[in-house]
Amino acid sequence: MSDPADFEPKTCVWQSIRDAASQHVSREPVLASFLHATVLNHERFEDAVSFHLAGKLASPTLSAMQLREIISRALSSSLEIGEAIRADIVAVRERDPAVACCLVPLLYMKGVHGLASYRVSHWLWHNGQQLLALHLQNRVSEGFTIDIHPAARIGKGILIDHGTSVIIGETAVVEDNVSMLHEVTLGGTGKATGDRHPKVRKNVLIGAGAKILGNVEIGEGAKIGAGSVVLTDVPAHCTFAGVPATLVGRPTFEEPSFEMNHGIDI
Repeated sequence: MSDPADFEPKTCVWQSIRDAASQHVSREPVLASFLHATVLNHERFEDAVSFHLAGKLASPTLSAMQLREIISRALSSSLEIGEAIRADIVAVRERDPAVACCLVPLLYMKGVHGLASYRVSHWLWHNGQQLLALHLQNRVSEGFTIDIHPAARIGKGILIDHGTSVIIGETAVVEDNVSMLHEVTLGGTGKATGDRHPKVRKNVLIGAGAKILGNVEIGEGAKIGAGSVVLTDVPAHCTFAGVPATLVGRPTFEEPSFEMNHGIDI
């Protein structure tokens, strides 16, 4: 099963999700009710997203119905949120060899769920509901083990592969088409105040367990090796690795976040 080659139009992503769900209803009848409830009963992508996220993030203090209203309001007020979630799903579909269709990221990939929830909390943060935004951040951290501050600025087409233990701080910036794996931290040094978190430019690849600390800039198309600790700026199109991280080579591909090659190219 595969999606159409062109994922860009919003109708294409949603239609491919619905088509995949319909096929699986007949193939795996035990999931039929689930697939109808989460996908096939909804006319719009945004409705499916709000229903699915609300069910995952509900708690005794904030019901699924309340959460769905909050998420739907954000999606209706900012069309960019839905477009960004679509782009994140496409990023997973294109860059993760374990994913064969756009249905799987929507239903099961907590990197997508964490980003989608962050996008709602970011909207809340900038619309005068900071405490509710922090409440949602806390639920995402508990439920998905992904901790993204609502004030962080994150572009679209982001791949957070696996997602476990990813931390992105309050003043961090992540531009479009960045890929990162589990246990990545975009954090502070622990002593600075104000603008204190990393700025990751577009098309950057960050390996599993990498820690990027402080108000440093990771240049466009750079690559950070797994397990590295980055404490200084990284120039564009350079590969840094080690503890502390230093220049070890240059990516052979202009956009390493798409290639997903974590090797060191001398």
